Amino acid sequence: MADHRNIRELDLTELKAYFEAIGDKKFRAMQAYEWLWKKNARSFDEMSNLSLDLRKRLAEDFSFNSIKVDITQQSADGTLKSRFITHDGHLMEGVVIPTEKRNTACVSSQIGCSLSCKFCATGQMDRKRNLHFDEIYDQVAILNEQSLAHYGTPLSNIVFMGMGEPLLNYKNVNRAIERITSPDAMGMSPKRITVSTAGVAKMIRQLGDDEVRFNLALSLHAATDEKRNRIMGINETNNIDALVDALNHFYQKTKNDITLEYVLLRGENDSLEDAEELVKVYRKIPTHLVNVIEYNQVEGIHFTKSDEDSTQAFTDYLAGKRVNVRVRRSRGKDIDAACGQLANK
Repeated sequence: MADHRNIRELDLTELKAYFEAIGDKKFRAMQAYEWLWKKNARSFDEMSNLSLDLRKRLAEDFSFNSIKVDITQQSADGTLKSRFITHDGHLMEGVVIPTEKRNTACVSSQIGCSLSCKFCATGQMDRKRNLHFDEIYDQVAILNEQSLAHYGTPLSNIVFMGMGEPLLNYKNVNRAIERITSPDAMGMSPKRITVSTAGVAKMIRQLGDDEVRFNLALSLHAATDEKRNRIMGINETNNIDALVDALNHFYQKTKNDITLEYVLLRGENDSLEDAEELVKVYRKIPTHLVNVIEYNQVEGIHFTKSDEDSTQAFTDYLAGKRVNVRVRRSRGKDIDAACGQLANK
């Protein structure tokens, strides 16, 4: 009976053993491995320096669960959003955000999301399943190809800020990043990768214990438990004190950058009193930056973005308290590609 194990589960040593077992030469393993990870093949048919018979044998013995582009849209501001379809028919989205200095890929880690943050379109969807590590890798490889084709330059940065909560798919996200950063695959610097979490304190501590090399962003969005409980249900089991403790542990173990993400919601978390509470949290964490984010309207959700005066007053207050703050302007709003809008549209 054929073994339909996912071929990308095999490391190079296991591939060599497989080729020896079927009576072929060991160097075929290196050729296949390069197709899997360096050349980003997404089917056995693409492995053109392997014989037709060998490709047929691989297809009989293994599965190749690659993702495919379903639809790609381009925003008026140049942002690209792609909807991907998995081998089992699920949909998720990834985005390429070009600027003068960098091209950033925003990638998904789950199909849907289980956290139900009140202001987020993805949070209104059910979580179907976790993405496998090679599906995450495929996303990045495809988005990199699109970056080269549309803008003439490869990706410079990756943010795990798409659909899903990365730390609830811990093993696959970490394994995908290992492949993305490995010299025998994509070879990207881990310092150019940021994983964003809604706040899973136990897994933030685990990142520290595992001494990961990538950066971390916390989607804070409110600086008191009362307000955060109201808009982010996860805070009821992962309150701000627990997150502060976990982030300090992460930094002590890794010395990697930590960013606080804070989306401004009119009348909800954008007052000067809210800014004062945010300063208090900022002082407790070795945070290198606060990203103040424009809210992007989502159909059926009652929140609205803060006006320019409130945004300016909020950020001026933070800057006056010597907080390193930056306003992150929305990109791709016209194609539902901006922060909080990903919902397979």
